[in-house]
Amino acid sequence: MTRKEFDSLGGMELPDDAYYGVQTQRALINFPVSGIREPPEFVRAYVMIKKAAALVNMRLGELDSKRGDAIIFAADEVLDGKYLDQFVVDVHQAGAGTSFNMNVNEVLANIALERLGHRKGDYAFLHPNDHVNMAQSTNDTFPTATHLAIVDRSDLLSMALRELAEAFESKAMEFGKIYKSGRTHLMDALPVTLGEEFHAYASAVRRAELRLRERRDELLELAIGGTAVGTGANAKPLYRTAIIELLSEMTGLKLMPAQDSFEVTQSRSQIVAYSSALKGLAVELIRVCNDLRLLNSGPTTGLSEIVLPAVQPGSSIMPGKVNPVMAECLDMICFQIIGNDTAVMLAGQAGQLELNVMEPLMTYNVLSSISMLNNFLPVFVSRCVKGIMANEDRCRHYLDRNPILATLLDHKIGYMEAAKLAEESIRTGEPIPKLAVRKGLISEEEARTIFDITKMSVVNDH
Repeated sequence: MTRKEFDSLGGMELPDDAYYGVQTQRALINFPVSGIREPPEFVRAYVMIKKAAALVNMRLGELDSKRGDAIIFAADEVLDGKYLDQFVVDVHQAGAGTSFNMNVNEVLANIALERLGHRKGDYAFLHPNDHVNMAQSTNDTFPTATHLAIVDRSDLLSMALRELAEAFESKAMEFGKIYKSGRTHLMDALPVTLGEEFHAYASAVRRAELRLRERRDELLELAIGGTAVGTGANAKPLYRTAIIELLSEMTGLKLMPAQDSFEVTQSRSQIVAYSSALKGLAVELIRVCNDLRLLNSGPTTGLSEIVLPAVQPGSSIMPGKVNPVMAECLDMICFQIIGNDTAVMLAGQAGQLELNVMEPLMTYNVLSSISMLNNFLPVFVSRCVKGIMANEDRCRHYLDRNPILATLLDHKIGYMEAAKLAEESIRTGEPIPKLAVRKGLISEEEARTIFDITKMSVVNDH
């Protein structure tokens, strides 16, 4: 069964059971790109805007209660998780997101029509543009929905990052008395504790999360009410303030109108900035994961100073092999996030004059990046970080043979003599403390004081 609907370009047949309409059908034909649809959090954000708009338009006397209540009913149905299969437009679609805005308008219109006893497509009574989209434009609704969806998912990400930082901090406490060789340039350096390394990982995650929260807060400024190109055309003067107050109540967020409605239509700098903060987080997570892989390497031919949990066999041909798969997976996720940010950056500079039409790509990439982290970070914490064990014997073995301990004699014998001592230690394998005592450079009592590893660390308590 099919029905025929009409828009300004003419008529089209579409499935009779479809709640989307003619403009969505055109988008399905025009953009068969990835098969990826807008995520549920973006659908919910968009539908929330439509509900708020209907409420405000009724309060302002622009929309009659019969149609308005039906639109609100339709929005609540979607917000309850129904009809999500009707939002079918590909994430790669018409510029600015007009296709998806119309997908939302049509679905809500047809749910509302059925609620009122009308057949789907009876737009003469309740129209997707005239009623559901009243006082709105894709120009202001799409970026507003983008901001709301990102803020919602960003808050979940902040929670996941705090849990990751806490897990690293817990390991820092556990490993606080395990001394080991530090390394710079991948070469031996002065001693640190394993706990200090893990405390630094926790600090890096916290700093990246703080940057994300700062960029997240900038997204509380909304374009809604600017309608087309930021002019506010077809919206009552009180509409902007009213809908932002209502959305604030609905979300529990301290939302605010855009300082310059033309600027937020032309520029998507707030999204670019948030994406950049995600990239910065990804860089830190890659660095930490690579450290974990290095420290875990071996077990006989690598560093093997820590042991990552064994979560699955590591080879189809080499028995007993176990790989650092959780860190590897997080690395790959973060590589993808950096790629997503590159796309966002390019889209950010691609806007011309009064509108950046590349927003759908930006929205998809940022939400995709957040989603991957929200999905995987809790698993990474529970199946990797919390189960990390220290190989204390290996840490001590390397530390005892570290020739860079000669640095601690600089003040007594000078840099050049200490360098000669380090070179001899490397050549002979004799530990620096024993070598210095044997050569008569220091006494055994001095050696015990100078090379007391418990006093070498700058920070012992976290």
